Amino acid sequence: MTTLRQLEYLVTVVDTGSFTKAAEQLHVTQPALSHQIRALERSAGGPLLERLPRNVRLTSTGRAMIPHARAALADAYRAQCAARQAAGLEVGELQIATLYSITLGVLPAALRRWRQSYPDVGIRLFEHRHTDELTEAMYAGQADLAIGPQPTGWLGTLQPLGTEDFMVVVAADDPAAIGDTVSLADLADRSWVHYTPSHGLSDVLDIACTQAGFEPRIAIRTEQTAAAPALAAAGLGPALVPENILPASFDGHILRPNPPISRALTAYTRGRPDPLAAAFINLLS
Repeated sequence: MTTLRQLEYLVTVVDTGSFTKAAEQLHVTQPALSHQIRALERSAGGPLLERLPRNVRLTSTGRAMIPHARAALADAYRAQCAARQAAGLEVGELQIATLYSITLGVLPAALRRWRQSYPDVGIRLFEHRHTDELTEAMYAGQADLAIGPQPTGWLGTLQPLGTEDFMVVVAADDPAAIGDTVSLADLADRSWVHYTPSHGLSDVLDIACTQAGFEPRIAIRTEQTAAAPALAAAGLGPALVPENILPASFDGHILRPNPPISRALTAYTRGRPDPLAAAFINLLS
C-alpha cells in the first residue's frame, strides 16, 4: 500500500534532484530512502525515477504520479491544520495561489481588510507567472483557492470577481503623452516594454496588439510586473500594465486605451470552498 511518507520521499527526490540531498533534507539514510522509493515503484507497477550519473528524472509513470503525490501531501497538510484548529492548537492558515501581478495590484487592500477581520488566521501566498501555471498548481492541490483570470474548462467552484483594467504607460515627455486616451494602433510603430514569454501579461499585450492590427516590436523584456511601468516612465517605450499596480505618485504619463482593455478575474477552488476560503472569496466579491 502506498503511504504518504513514500509520496513525500518521491516529491523530495524530484525537487532536490538527488537521493543524497533528499536523504539529508528528510533526515533519513540514503538506503532507507531508496528502499521506500523501490517499494513505491513496486506498488505503482514500474519505475518512477531514472537514475542518472548526476541527477534523477521522472519516467513517464513518474510524471503521471507526481501531481497526485503533491496533491495528496497538500491535502494531508490541510487536514492536519484543520484537526489542530479543532483541537484549539492553532487558528488556521489560508493558502492562496495567484499571479504576481494580482499580488501587486488586487490583493493588498483585500488582505488588509482580511487581517482586520481575522487577525489570527495566517496567510500563505503561492505566486505564479502565468494563468496556465496557476491552474496546474491548483489541480495539484497547492492551495485552498486561486485568484486569477478565469481558467479554461475548470471543473470546480468558480466565483467571478469583476474585471481588471489595463493602461498604457509612457514617459512624461513622450510624444504620445497628450490627452488621457490612446489607440494602440497609433503606437504600432513604437518599440514596447514587453514581458518575458513565460509571463502571463506577455499574452495580454500580444493579443491586444494583434487586435489593433500589429505585432509589437520589443525594446526590452522584463519578468517583474512592477518594473514595466518604471521602464516605460524612464523612456524605454510604452508599456501595457494593470491599472491597479500604478502608485498614486507615479511620474509617468498614463493613458486609457481606446477601445478599453480588460480581463475578467475569478476566485476558484477544486470543490466547495471551506469556511475560510469562502469568507475570503466573499470579501473579494
